[in-house]
Formats: sequence, C-alpha cells, structure tokens
Amino acid sequence: MTAQATPSAPVLLVGVDFGLPHFDTELEELGLLAETAGLKPVARLTCKRRAPDAALFVGSGKADELKALAAQHGAQEILFDQALSPGQQRNLERHIGLPVNDRTLLILEIFAQRARSHEGKLQVELARLQYLQTRLVRRWSHLERQRGGIGTRGGPGETQIELDRRMIGDAIKRTKERLEKVKRQRGTQRKQRERREVYNISLVGYTNAGKSTLFNALVKARAYAADQLFATLDTTTRQLWLAEAGRAVSLSDTVGFIRDLPHGLVDAFQATLQEAADADLLLHVVDASNPNFIEQMDQVEHVLAEIGADTVPQLLVFNKLDLIEPERQPTSLRGLFEVDGEMVTRLFVSAASGQGLDALRAELAQRALDAAQAPPPAEPEPPDPRGL
Repeated sequence: MTAQATPSAPVLLVGVDFGLPHFDTELEELGLLAETAGLKPVARLTCKRRAPDAALFVGSGKADELKALAAQHGAQEILFDQALSPGQQRNLERHIGLPVNDRTLLILEIFAQRARSHEGKLQVELARLQYLQTRLVRRWSHLERQRGGIGTRGGPGETQIELDRRMIGDAIKRTKERLEKVKRQRGTQRKQRERREVYNISLVGYTNAGKSTLFNALVKARAYAADQLFATLDTTTRQLWLAEAGRAVSLSDTVGFIRDLPHGLVDAFQATLQEAADADLLLHVVDASNPNFIEQMDQVEHVLAEIGADTVPQLLVFNKLDLIEPERQPTSLRGLFEVDGEMVTRLFVSAASGQGLDALRAELAQRALDAAQAPPPAEPEPPDPRGL
C-alpha cells in the first residue's frame, strides 16, 4: 500500500456502519482484498455512526481506540472499508501516527499489481493519477512557494502544490491520449468482427464468481484463474465453437465487479468494459454458493448501467453448483430469475466439475442461431429535405 509496506505487512481493518444494507459486519471482503494485495490483517474494528465525522471520520474517541488497538497488535497501517476524504486521511494519520488508507486505494493497488496488458496498465495508471490528484489538497508538507527564475521548475511564485497538480494534470492528459489510441484500435477490431457477423458474448459478474474458470472450461484456454479477488483484469477474447449451431462465436472474459468500485476505475476501464456494452449477449456469472449473491448481482447491474450495457440481453449462469449445501441444491438446473423486473433465463453450472456445461453450450448455440436468423434492423428513414 504505502512505500514502506512489505508483503504480509500487518494491517488493522476498520469499517463504519452508517445504516446501509450492504455493510460487511465481519469485514470479510476488505480482508480478502488486503490479502490479495499482499497484506496481513491482524485485527478488525467496526463501529456505528449516523454520519462521518468531518475531521476524523470515526471521531476522536474511536481514533484513540484505533491507535491503541494498532499498537497492541503491531499493525503498520490502518485500512478503512469506506472512502476517506484527503483531509480525513491526513488528520487520522497525524492522530494515530500510522499510514491510513481506504478501500479505493487498496483496489487501485491490486489492479496495479495484476494488470498485464498495455491497455490494462494504462487504465490503472489513469485511475491512480486521478486518485492522487484529489489527495494533493493540503496533503504535503512541502507547500512553500517556489522561487522563480532560470533553472527552477515552477514559475514565479508557483507553490509546490500547484506544481504537483500541474505535473499530475499533464500525466493524466498524456495517459488519456494513449488510452484513446488503444480505444480506437479496439473499435477497429470490433468493426472487423461485425463485418464478419460474429456473435459476441461477454462474461460479466462479481469478482471471484468463477468467470475465468468458466471461460477456460468453455474454450479450453489458459486464462489465469484463481480463488481470489480480481484474478483477471485484462479482457481476453477467444473463439468458441458451438457444434449445435455449426459456427463459432466470440467469447470475452472481462474484469470482475465489486461493491463500491472506485468511479475512477469505472471511467478508466471504459475501453475494456466496452466489450460488455457492445456484446450481443452477456453471461452474468453468479457465485451461487455465496449467501450474498443477490447483493452481488445488484452491484453488477449497477455497473452495467453505468457503462451503458444494461440493455444487452443476459443469460444468468449460477456457478459453483458443486459448492452449494445439499439443502440449497436447486430442484432444476434451468429456470427463470427476476432481474430488474424482468424474468431472465437461469442455468446452474459448475465450471470446476463441468456439470451443466453441455446445457449452457446448447443454450448459447440456440441464441446464436436465433440471432443469425433474425431479420436485420431496419435502416432509419432519411430526413425529409423539405423539413416535414
């Protein structure tokens, strides 16, 4: 997390319950995120508040408790499950005497560690720069005015914070330009697929729902898959042969979603997530063994709406059938499930054992055939030159 942090650095996890329905009382997800980033949770603390304290987020009394708890367990860093303002972060660090970071920076750190492709690295860098830009406000101790003149970096009377802000602004501009170039290249690739009339399917879902394992099982690829959060960050696309349809379709594995995904990441990952918005079908993969799967589905639908993919047809794939307790096993592997007021086809599968995959392939083949037989969309009528 911080420059001083080392692998398995001990951290104290903090969550504040403001009465929201999705509050994680055990801080389980934050703990998994911390472990994914190479940190070691040594203690956890939760509390309730009506609203965040303007200065210290948790109030001075709870901040004192955090300081004592960190000293007791030897924590080297404090991690909050919510986003902190720059002022709150600075005040907490001064009060506790330890680095304090939030869920947003933790997710950015994981993305920075996991990104492999050129595009993924650019997207993470943009999100990191945008986050850092908000931390400049009164965050540094070197805010004295720069001396103007030949050989100095800043202009006459330019403060260090103004210089930092300008340098980060320039870096953001350069990164956006490079990302725009990548986005154009992706657009060209999509147009080529459209000209070949390829049926495009994208896997979406909450992180660790098993998307990459399902992707590998369907296309026999070797995309990285692991039982951890954000195992896959870069979009991978392969051809999937569907014998029942007598044709191949394009299958893409995308980055997983998560609760409170930083808006900077949603914006920065538009190029990657565009694969979902431009798909003909979304395979919404759900971890059916997770008791909070409905909340996770809601989070995915929220992000899909943000990127303009909420109108793309969906097929629900309830994965990890092999991990569902016997008393919760479905009576049928195929059925309907309500999503945003609409009934959507749901299939139960186990990507790990292969159960239900034949039915899934058959469903995909039928969808591809139906799309091929559907009449092309009507061309819009040209405007009347008379303006009528």
